[in-house]
Order: sequence, then C-alpha cells, then structure tokens
Amino acid sequence: MPEEGDIPPEKSADWQRWFDEHGARLLLFARGQTRSEADAHDVLQDAVVRLWKSYSSDAGAEPPPLPLAYTAIRHAAIDFARRNTRRTNREQKSDYLVTEEAPPAVDWFGTADIEERERAEAIQAALANLPDKFREVLTLKIWGDQTFAQIAETLEIPLNTAASRYRYALEALRKTIRPNSL
Repeated sequence: MPEEGDIPPEKSADWQRWFDEHGARLLLFARGQTRSEADAHDVLQDAVVRLWKSYSSDAGAEPPPLPLAYTAIRHAAIDFARRNTRRTNREQKSDYLVTEEAPPAVDWFGTADIEERERAEAIQAALANLPDKFREVLTLKIWGDQTFAQIAETLEIPLNTAASRYRYALEALRKTIRPNSL
C-alpha cells in the first residue's frame, strides 16, 4: 500500500525528465548562490526535496514551474548560509578552529579544449568578481533562460531593477574581460 506523499511511477518519471532538462541550469544558479561546488549540490538537493514535498502532496504531483525552482534554490541557499554562520559562530566560541583547504577549481562550463578552458576561466573569474546581485540576475537570464519578469519574481525585486542589474553586469564584464580573450 503506498504511503502518503508517494508519487506514482509515471509521475516520478515526469520529475526525472524535469530534472534532466533543467538540472544543469539549476545547479549553475545554485553555484552562484554558494561558496563551493559541494555547497551548491547540497542547496540544490535541499531545494528539490522541498519542492517535491510540497508538490507531491498534490493529486497531480507535476513538477513545479522553473521560476519557482529558482526561488526555492535562492531560499535554500539563504537558509544554508544562515546555518553555516551559526555553526561557525558556535565553533569559534568554543575555540574550535576548522581548517579548510582551498576548494578545487571547478569547470563550470564543461570545456575540454585548452583555449576554451582559458576563455571559460576568464569568464568564471569575471563572474566571481561581480557583486552577488548582478551575478544572480546574469545567471538567471543567460543560463537560466528566464525573462526579466521571471527574474524579478524569483528574486523578489522590481522588473526594472532586474533589467538594470543585467545591464550593469554586462557592462562590468565588458570592462574586466579583454575582447580578444573571448
């Protein structure tokens, strides 16, 4: 007998197709919201589990719309950062120091060619230097394939603010990335 919240196999396949289609862009957005690759995976998993729990209780158990998934990732990243901050504060108060090695370089764009890798590293470095508010809009627009209206809804900002942050992000990237390196 199925338990409450179980999804029928055909609906589970819908969720799998949804994640196969959107998982890479969701992970890229999560990377922009966190400090490491591992944290991004944790945040994405937490967000998808939250979505699954809220949507699987419905009779249809359809996967959520993509803007809602971005919003869930953003909220999961905020919760994750708060948990980590509280944990770090507790550890520091107890004079327990955690030493961490620098995280390994991550190939965000899946490039194998040396020239492509260098170009990707230049873009990645420029993106990392952007303020968070610009980087998340740029990520949602370019890699998330979202409209400014969807971005505004996801980030809970006005539509014009989303559009202007996008323009400012592109302008900042143009200043930091040499045109011949692209």
